[in-house]
Amino acid sequence: MIKNNRPECINLLELIPKRNISWENKEEIVILLKPKFKNPFLAKHLLPRMKKPFYKIKLDEIGSAVWILCDGHRSVKEIGDLLHAKFGEKAEPLYDRLSLFFQSLERNKFIVF
Repeated sequence: MIKNNRPECINLLELIPKRNISWENKEEIVILLKPKFKNPFLAKHLLPRMKKPFYKIKLDEIGSAVWILCDGHRSVKEIGDLLHAKFGEKAEPLYDRLSLFFQSLERNKFIVF
């Protein structure tokens, strides 16, 4: 008997993204706040003393809309449908863009599924 060592196929459209870092919303543009230190000791003792303890990452209009919709209740499919209703052809190719955007967010640990 041969065992199948492949991981199960995961459908991105069924996953539910949840935000994992703090952020600010300024005039329809979202700014992600990534801490400069990941080490708990450094974060506890150095971050409060720094003038700028976070890296600020500004998202564009579509990225900001996606970030706001990632509330931990909506699936990627629902987010795509809402984006298509709001932006129409401006967001095309929609699911290719969403796939790359969510991969980038997950790689940097800004969201979890």
